[in-house]
Amino acid sequence: MKTIEFNAIEFGNAHEAIQWTYASGRGEAVQIGGGHYVMEKGEAERLAAADVEFAYQYDHNGQIIAIPVN
Repeated sequence: MKTIEFNAIEFGNAHEAIQWTYASGRGEAVQIGGGHYVMEKGEAERLAAADVEFAYQYDHNGQIIAIPVN
């Protein structure tokens, strides 16, 4: 198993993370290893380039949509 550090704010669930991005107007809500985080777009792109498996999370009419990466 590979370990990689990343800069993000952790939240209790996807809804909280997504709401934070809407309220702040910045960041990407992602799920990594069961945790829910908000990170800057560049940090998410760095993780994707390093082949880290995660999912972007969005709210679509009250339903959480996850878009897997890697």
